[in-house]
Amino acid sequence: MEIVKKYSHLNGFEFLMYHKKELWENIVQVISSIDGHDCLTKKSKEIRTFDKMLISPKDLNAKFKENFNSLDWSEKRISYYVTENVDLIRKTINLPSSEQKTTIEEKGFSALYSYNQTDFVKDKVAVEVQFGKYAFVAYDLFVKHLAFYMQDEIDVGVEILPMKSMQIKMSSGIGYYEGELYNILRHGRNTPAVPLVIIGIDI
Repeated sequence: MEIVKKYSHLNGFEFLMYHKKELWENIVQVISSIDGHDCLTKKSKEIRTFDKMLISPKDLNAKFKENFNSLDWSEKRISYYVTENVDLIRKTINLPSSEQKTTIEEKGFSALYSYNQTDFVKDKVAVEVQFGKYAFVAYDLFVKHLAFYMQDEIDVGVEILPMKSMQIKMSSGIGYYEGELYNILRHGRNTPAVPLVIIGIDI
């Protein structure tokens, strides 16, 4: 596979190249080491592509996981507690999760456990490999990367997406680079407020 396009949001790429170039080289190595044609294993059941062999997101994700893990990238989770009370959320949002729970319950409200999980993290760089529906990409870009950044768990987030030329070889409804680039740009230069690198790949 190859990187066809990349977009640097809030100098995310420049940060990597100056401070953590070896991690960018890891990402390039992982992408280039995968043969996407090996993942043409999903027989379509959709009317428009019935019986055609499509790229399997499951198989592709497995290859990314194997290759990133071999370079010591690993999954990371951050947990937190939510409640229905606006003031309590504002008061606890920057506290450690254990203190969030205690503070919420001391005020007589239910502390509801939740978490954010990212695919691969190494030395405060997070990589999400996203071959899911459009909504999952938006969640990555506008919620997940931002949450990790605001809690000082990462310095930059990286989102790997298929180009449209690759997406048409997959099931319908999957997010793609060109569409998500538009979504980022239409929100203005400072939103989301986290340095990002958006990567578009093809087989």
